Amino acid sequence: MLIIVWNDTDIPLAYLVTFRCYGTWLHGDIRGSIDRFHNRYKSPYIEPNHRWHRHNAQVLESHGVILDARQRKSVERAIRETCEVRRWHLHTLNVRTNHVHVVVSIGSVRPERALTAFKANATRQLREEGYWRKDTTPWAEKGSKRCLWNERSVVQAIEYVLYGQGDELPDLED
Repeated sequence: MLIIVWNDTDIPLAYLVTFRCYGTWLHGDIRGSIDRFHNRYKSPYIEPNHRWHRHNAQVLESHGVILDARQRKSVERAIRETCEVRRWHLHTLNVRTNHVHVVVSIGSVRPERALTAFKANATRQLREEGYWRKDTTPWAEKGSKRCLWNERSVVQAIEYVLYGQGDELPDLED
């Protein structure tokens, strides 16, 4: 029997931080989308809209970013290093071809700082290793920072990040 212990503070036990690669999930997408008006917990996505999606694809400043195996490993190294340097507890992470999930405990640090640090350090690492040569960022403008208030929600987020992302990605670069 699982006993759910509620976190009795105003600080979440952890966060599920998610950020996407630039241009890989636009408003109007067939999967639906969110914006500042449709961003409440468990609220439905904005309905797909082919015309809106086509317009958003046309106004992109560059092609959408898809990470290859070397880039994904570079991003993973950067996130692990960020957590180590800042003494954040990294529960798990999964770097996919078009997005990144991180389950992390950061104490009283604002989750926006963690999101910004992950994206900035991942970009720096990609550049240092020669996997990103553009002046622009490989990441979409914002990201998700879902609060995980109890142990059950942390476990569910870890399971989602590890097992809810589809098949294991092949490492074709080695």
